Amino acid sequence: MKLAILYAGQGAQKAGMGLDMYEKYPEFSKRIDDISGAAGFDLKAAMFGKDESLLQQTEVTQPALAAYASAVTAVLTAHGIEPDCVAGLSLGEYSALSAAGVFDPRTLISLTAFRGKVMARAGEGIDSLMCAVLGLQSEQVEEIAAQAEKETGCMCRVVNYNTVGQEVLSGLHEGVKRAEELARAAGCKRCMELKVSSAFHTPFMESASQALKEHFPEVPFGKMNIPVYFNATGTLLPENETISDMLVRQVKSPVRMKQTILNMAENGVDTWIEVGPGHALSGFVKRALPGTDALFINDTETLEEVLRTYGKA
Repeated sequence: MKLAILYAGQGAQKAGMGLDMYEKYPEFSKRIDDISGAAGFDLKAAMFGKDESLLQQTEVTQPALAAYASAVTAVLTAHGIEPDCVAGLSLGEYSALSAAGVFDPRTLISLTAFRGKVMARAGEGIDSLMCAVLGLQSEQVEEIAAQAEKETGCMCRVVNYNTVGQEVLSGLHEGVKRAEELARAAGCKRCMELKVSSAFHTPFMESASQALKEHFPEVPFGKMNIPVYFNATGTLLPENETISDMLVRQVKSPVRMKQTILNMAENGVDTWIEVGPGHALSGFVKRALPGTDALFINDTETLEEVLRTYGKA
């Protein structure tokens, strides 16, 4: 068995996420209690409360999701579940790096809080939209985005290569809406607008990218103890690149999750666990690798299933 853990990104959040695990698993509650002060706001209230609108704010969403991921990882570690490699979608890349030892849990929360703030600031005043396009080839979606941008004069880019037959468009509202029309005309199965607040992974995030670049010298980076696959390339850390280089690049460039999954499988991964309040990434695995099973952890029931299946302690 070769195990990969995948960490969910922004859009997976939901009100009340993790409360049931906080009440049942001491490793989960201890981790949340230990890191909550690093967020700069009432992290537990944001995670466990019922205010969906609060949790949709990028500067809240990012550290809240990172806290959820870190606490689930603490439970898995306590039960002897150690991945052979990790990856995460966008924000989830930070949780993956923390699981690999690069960021300690409190650094993870303070860093994702900073990232959330600078990304929210970069998106201020932009009438943006993100939309998943299902059922077309990557090349078709790229051509549709380019055509929509040309017709409207409004930015529209492919920003997530999620899995086979699923890409995400991002940019200005008018450009993405036109791309939706073109995608439907091309025979796509569905266009699904996403619960995110700005044009992430586009050139609109240049200021956030620069802010991260200036901030990283102040951030303690630990040794990467297990392999991490990076969003910007879909591969392990390229030669002559640093982790901070990849994170600076990631925020303004496409996320290559499909390539990540396929490269992990090519390198022997046959067992998959998704950590996140949703189950999108496990779905990506099943779509990219037909016949492959993938578990996800989004409540106590699914966590217990993983512990029964793979736990050692």
